[in-house]
Amino acid sequence: MNPLRVSDADAASSLSSGPGFEALLEGVRARARLGEFDRQRHISRDVIDAFKAHGVYRALVPRRFGGLECSPGQFCEMIERIAHADGSAGWVASFGMSPVYLAALPLQTLAKVYANGPDTVFAGGIFPPQPAEAVPGGFRVKGRWKYSSGSLGADIVGVGIAPRSGDKLDLPRLAVLPRSQVRIDETWDTVGLLGTGSHDLVIEDVVVAEEWTFIRGGKPNLDEPFFRYPSLSFATQVLSVVGLGVARAALDELSGMASGRISVTGAPALADRPLAQVDIAKSEASLRAARAFFYESIDQAWQHVLAGDPVPAEAVNLLRLSSTHASRVAAEVARSAQMLSGMSGIYNDSPLARCVNDAQVVTQHAFMGDVTYQNAGAMFFGKQPLPGYL
Repeated sequence: MNPLRVSDADAASSLSSGPGFEALLEGVRARARLGEFDRQRHISRDVIDAFKAHGVYRALVPRRFGGLECSPGQFCEMIERIAHADGSAGWVASFGMSPVYLAALPLQTLAKVYANGPDTVFAGGIFPPQPAEAVPGGFRVKGRWKYSSGSLGADIVGVGIAPRSGDKLDLPRLAVLPRSQVRIDETWDTVGLLGTGSHDLVIEDVVVAEEWTFIRGGKPNLDEPFFRYPSLSFATQVLSVVGLGVARAALDELSGMASGRISVTGAPALADRPLAQVDIAKSEASLRAARAFFYESIDQAWQHVLAGDPVPAEAVNLLRLSSTHASRVAAEVARSAQMLSGMSGIYNDSPLARCVNDAQVVTQHAFMGDVTYQNAGAMFFGKQPLPGYL
């Protein structure tokens, strides 16, 4: 792949379009269909480099560090397009949202993070937070952390620590360190999103300076508008939007095979079956409705941010609810497409089978649990949600 580098002036508006981006997506799609990413269990390094060239990792970085300062909606649209080409690639690209986490680092440290440019690739292994001994100037870090998506292509990584103060543990922090100081144990072997390379991070004994750590969920040290957008909601959205892209890919795949496919039983082509027409229309409507709710919620919250107002709890609730709803609908739509495809959709090399598995894995993430509905329902009745929801 040799994608075109877009200019900074046009980059924010062209992240989800343009000939260079289309060429990138076609290359990702073709390689995913050949099983490259699933077989090696990570996204290839040259694809990560192509994401860098397109602006995936500088999209949300402040202009003061050479970034593009895109809006949450612009970033999600880009991730959705990448996920349409391949779910695992979209998932890994979604961690271009790393400025949300890194913004809590001291300004001097952030300047070092972006000293060589804004295209820094970050991967995190937050859970479980591991006890860390306080030493002069920092913390002694060691342990194992799970679910570090994209770690094999990362420049820096973050791991969750619980600083030890005597017999007590202080507030959890994230310790940031170079990828070279971490061992990756390739444990990721799943039914879907296999190419995300969400392996374990292992650190034997590394001292991390305090200025390279921050309290998880701490106040950002950057004042650009994006850093006033609800961070937990955004961390959820960049993952749930992967499901939307995958579900659209499933419908497109079914559409492409419907007219020419002849049933071995002698039944009419799929496109000529009345019940199939009804089912596909319902899936199309469900996906479009969920997507509209998702982006409408983003736009409403972003307008509060641009106006300089705090995002109200009701708007944050809709961000969380629309994300979980989008992931669940996407999984249902992908499965419906597979059902309509008959036996052809059950083979391991079927794009539909991969879409179903990828979409289902998105729903398994802790952000997408049924507790979202519980909290949203509580707020509907004027009750308080559980701590940490907003």
